[in-house]
Amino acid sequence: MSAAHQGGTAVVRRTVLRPSSYLNIPNEVYGVTAVGASVIRAVPRPDFVETPYVAEVTDRALGYVRAGFPVHFRGPSGVGKTTLALHVAHRLGRPVMLMVGDDEFGSSDLVGAHAGFRRRRVVDNFIASVRKTEDDVAPRWVDQRLTIACREGLTLVYDEFTRSRPEANNALLSVLEEGVLVLPSRRRAETDYLRVHPDFVAIFTSNPVEYAGVHQAQDALFERFVTIDLDAFDEASESAIVQARSGVSEADALSIVRLVRACRVALGGADRHTVRSAIVIAKVVAQRGAVAAAGDPVFERACQDVLSSEAGRRGWNGLSAAQVRAKVLELVHQQAGGPVKRGRGTRPVRP
Repeated sequence: MSAAHQGGTAVVRRTVLRPSSYLNIPNEVYGVTAVGASVIRAVPRPDFVETPYVAEVTDRALGYVRAGFPVHFRGPSGVGKTTLALHVAHRLGRPVMLMVGDDEFGSSDLVGAHAGFRRRRVVDNFIASVRKTEDDVAPRWVDQRLTIACREGLTLVYDEFTRSRPEANNALLSVLEEGVLVLPSRRRAETDYLRVHPDFVAIFTSNPVEYAGVHQAQDALFERFVTIDLDAFDEASESAIVQARSGVSEADALSIVRLVRACRVALGGADRHTVRSAIVIAKVVAQRGAVAAAGDPVFERACQDVLSSEAGRRGWNGLSAAQVRAKVLELVHQQAGGPVKRGRGTRPVRP
């Protein structure tokens, strides 16, 4: 960890341990040492794919943001909400403050709170025979991510904000409507109100159908941003994403995507199997040197493990685990059972 000074402000550089799923966070994260909260810059990874569908949604979101409205991406898991939020933040070109909703969040986790005390002691011994001591102890206030983003004009990406309790997000109401952040009176600052920086932008994501840890957000908050409902990617986008993320051939990527989409239809909902399932299968195929075709044992087992486990977790018309695996294998032969030839071993290859 090293420190530098830029215009009188101390800046600390920390090493990022874990990059984002689709976007690459640089090796240096910049944060003000007096606060300790990290600010990132979202940079697309080499395997990030901006298909026409992604570009269209991104342009819509940028239009709302530049018109002065926060944007909210809502959709089932695996449809790229966080990716799109970070991609929009990248297009805006401003530093990003990333928050992830949590059931344990309170307003202090967004705005700030006291953290310890600051002690000041003055010893006056100007006259050798007289010793005067003055002690002053005051609570130390630490700004949190929302306050920093509002003050510095950062792009706030609040991922899965409905995982936080509604009362924790009350501070956002005045920020998004009046452009003022109301701070606690015990902060001991010149004013209890912080005017939001004109460059401040807020991007939210949430999951409308989740199975644990999600709260119903207040209507007043939903009325303050524009919601873009997301569904599964189109087939071309999913195939391009799977190919870029896994390195499989175009034919294998398309075969895997069509299989996953068939399972999605059979299960009755886009929240069942997403592009994430396709990426997992494709990476296994690429790593094992397999082929995405019926008859390849590696491919078939990967499909059964990934797709049947998801179906079993959420239920599939009351079928047993063995019946679910059999159903997945049936779909594999239906969707990926095209013409294949046997190679030198037992594994099928495409003609």
